[in-house]
Formats: sequence, C-alpha cells, structure tokens
Amino acid sequence: MGIANEFAMRKLKNSELERLSVADFKTAEKTPIIIILDNIRSLNNVGSVFRTSDAFLIEKIYLCGITATPPHKDIHKTALGSTDTVAWEYVENTIDLIEKLKGENIQICAIEQAENATMLNDFLPKPETKHAFIFGNEVKGVAQEVVTASDIIIEIPQFGTKHSLNISVSCGVVIWDVFSKLLDS
Repeated sequence: MGIANEFAMRKLKNSELERLSVADFKTAEKTPIIIILDNIRSLNNVGSVFRTSDAFLIEKIYLCGITATPPHKDIHKTALGSTDTVAWEYVENTIDLIEKLKGENIQICAIEQAENATMLNDFLPKPETKHAFIFGNEVKGVAQEVVTASDIIIEIPQFGTKHSLNISVSCGVVIWDVFSKLLDS
C-alpha cells in the first residue's frame, strides 16, 4: 500500500530553505576554519571547495601556487556564486602563508597520508583555536615541504582498494567532520 500520508515527505522549494543573503553571509559569525588549496589543477575542484565552504560558513580560503582564482567560468560553474560570499586570497608561496598563519596562532593541518598521521576520526579540534586545513595537488598531494611545516598531519581513513579521494570530496569530508565536532564541543 505504500507509506501512510502522515509519514509522507515533501521536497522543499529553494524559497523555503531560509538561506542567508550575500550581505547576511558576510556579517555572519564564521566557523573558525581556514582552507588552503595548494597547487590545485582542476578549476571545478576549486569551485566545489568554495561551494562547500559557503555551506559551512568557512572563514576564508587561500589559493596558492598554480591554483586558479576567481573570476573564471569553470570555477563559477561549480561554485554557483559562492566566490562572492566566501572570503578568499591568493598567496603564491604556501610556506610563506604557513609562517604567517602560525604567527597568528592558527594550527596548520595538512590533509595527507603520512607516517604518524592522526586519523580524521581521532582528530579533535582544539577549543578556542582556529585551524587551517591544507589540501594538495590532485596527483602529488601536499608537497613534502608543506607537510614538514605543518603542525599536524590528518589522514582520512579509507577502507577500499583506492588510496585517494578527489580533493573536493576530501575537503567536504574534513569540513563536515570538524564542523560537527565544533558543534558538539
């Protein structure tokens, strides 16, 4: 017979989602997370990271090295306007950025598979601390010099036959995990 009417679900219309306006987003309290994209080749990945960062009120995105910057049609295609809401800045050298952020007492977290890495499920964000998460190149990952300069290396546990995730997927997983932990703290 199907589901009883009392349990029926109706998909919400965009107008019912009560999303922030661009002006409200800019003044809203941000999640104390910074994203660093280091030498990302795919403009679609860059756009996807902007969109995810908008969804979770991420404070800022730094675009480093060869990572493309807005405005660009291929970034816009996946960002869907989030390049207008999420604060971003281009910094050519990731190591220089890390040194600057460390000087501001921001914990630098590289997302990579490395010896002595902390598994994401075991990572607990420090209360009252801002964290910067570095995501590396689609082929080479986070550069060794960037890994070495980081305060902590975080690895996303994986259990299948592949040894990596797409960078925009990795970013979404990390943002959601840390956002959830911050909400619970």
